[in-house]
Amino acid sequence: MEQKKRYYVSVQAGTVMESQGDSSYEFEINASEAQVEALKSLFAQRTEYEYGTFLRSHIVAMPYHYDEENDLYDACLQQIYYAIAECGTEETTNHIRSMGFC
Repeated sequence: MEQKKRYYVSVQAGTVMESQGDSSYEFEINASEAQVEALKSLFAQRTEYEYGTFLRSHIVAMPYHYDEENDLYDACLQQIYYAIAECGTEETTNHIRSMGFC
């Protein structure tokens, strides 16, 4: 069984930090290296989808709800919150649940 460590996560910045004082963060998690790598991969994926939404935003004739790029971005963001809740502290998991995830 892989040992878990405390990490500090900023969804907004897309970062997972080992030291609490490195930068601002929204969530605390207890995660294995594999879980941290999976979360970092989701953040990288979100950045790619974010670029797609930026390009699509310049097409004014297409409504948001008919937009595959935004759907992909939204689904990735949901996966990020699920991954954080999965290894989050009790406070983190409860907060994510209060947001309507999980």
